[in-house]
Amino acid sequence: MSKHPVLFVSHGSPMLAITDSPAQRCLKQLSKTLPRPKAVVIISAHWESMGGPAVSLASAPETIHDFGGFSPVLRDIRYPAPGAPEIAEQAATLLQEAGFEVRRSRDRGLDHGAWIPMYLMYPDANIPTFQVSVLRGASAAEHERLGRALAALREQGVLIIGSGSLTHNLYEFGGRSLDSAVPSWVSDFSTWMMERLHDNQKEASWDYRQQAPFAARNHPTDEHLMPLFVAMGAAGDNWQAERIHASVEYSVLAMDVYAFS
Repeated sequence: MSKHPVLFVSHGSPMLAITDSPAQRCLKQLSKTLPRPKAVVIISAHWESMGGPAVSLASAPETIHDFGGFSPVLRDIRYPAPGAPEIAEQAATLLQEAGFEVRRSRDRGLDHGAWIPMYLMYPDANIPTFQVSVLRGASAAEHERLGRALAALREQGVLIIGSGSLTHNLYEFGGRSLDSAVPSWVSDFSTWMMERLHDNQKEASWDYRQQAPFAARNHPTDEHLMPLFVAMGAAGDNWQAERIHASVEYSVLAMDVYAFS
């Protein structure tokens, strides 16, 4: 069985689910370029845990509408994909074997960082899907180690997706239109990260807080970039990163999508 690439997707605003844009069109086409996965595990920025990763073993995960202030149409969307409790248990075991303290959740549903990309990529909702949390306060290197622990799932045809946002400053989000002009502090950060990933400079990318231009302005908090490093770890050592999409929405949300292979 050939391995899937590992993906990092930027899920941006919840409006991505219902708003036509280059990023939305990319995600709608993305699954057509991949073999059909046995299951999907998503590491979403919207599920954080303390002390160690959490894994969802829900057999029928609910659609979590964990946002407010957007179109009420979003609240009517359900993504009734089945869970993957057996594979999720394997993921929990792999994480434990790597030295992580793991919490298992029997009822955690799919937050919007998970169901919105899946809704666009696999609209039939027929791929078993589960989530693993990011680690609140942990480093990029520790998230890369988390990804390494999950890498063995790829041998079974499991697609691993890190879902966050290449830039994510919601303090500067309000009042901007979808196609507002992109400030240099957003584009400079995105270009810097692309160059580090293209050259497999993982240690430099881990140190983005110190090395990348405008890091603090693009990421007042870290959680939306951590899924990128999980994806990096799940790809192994000699990965190649391909930026398969780049656009910016609402001026400040870089919607980059990367495939690690």
